[in-house]
Amino acid sequence: MARKPGKKYQAAAKQVESRPYSLEEAIPLVQKIKYTKFDETVEVHMRLGVDPKHADQMVRGTVVLPNGLGKSVKVLVIAQGDKQREATEAGADIVGGEELVNKIMAESWTDYDAVIATPDMMRSVGKLGKVLGPRGLMPNPKTGTVTTDVATAVRESKAGKVEFRVDKTGVIHAPLGKVSFNTDKLLENANTLLSAVVRAKPAAAKGKYVQSVTVCSTMGPGIALDPAPYNAKQA
Repeated sequence: MARKPGKKYQAAAKQVESRPYSLEEAIPLVQKIKYTKFDETVEVHMRLGVDPKHADQMVRGTVVLPNGLGKSVKVLVIAQGDKQREATEAGADIVGGEELVNKIMAESWTDYDAVIATPDMMRSVGKLGKVLGPRGLMPNPKTGTVTTDVATAVRESKAGKVEFRVDKTGVIHAPLGKVSFNTDKLLENANTLLSAVVRAKPAAAKGKYVQSVTVCSTMGPGIALDPAPYNAKQA
């Protein structure tokens, strides 16, 4: 049986009109109708006209949000030799080699927000798929987390690098920052992320690419955006 929304949620939802909003209208409204005591994350959810069962219609990528996510990001780096020193100097929180692989395997340890590995360590890191994969932490060359340039990867992760990936239902879920952010900073983050998803449109995707876009806070009601401007950008 579905749980009935609380009074505060219902009061917030009543302030959302049943029409498509522009991003410039929606973000301030998300901030206005927030009703919880904690600093919620602002999220975007995009339904795309792709079939992710086909490899040539998979949508994924990374983008560094210009104003970050409003939280400290704990970065783990698996590397050897000088690359460990580079990672430490760039601000990585946990740096090591084979011993970290063993610890993650033995303890299913995931007390970090991002994992970066050098290509020469991937033979060992590849064993961690069952632990890291379900949590979206597995290093991947396509997202820049398997690289010899560990310093840049660490700095980008710390600065608010977001990975987006379409799920099996064709939807992308991604954070944009905190409700407490200055509205202009949230708008800049949102435009940066939405533009990155539009640029990532697969050549095999036919028809209307952006089906719907919704923004909300962690606990708040969804606010539907007009998808037309995003389809116009890639028409």
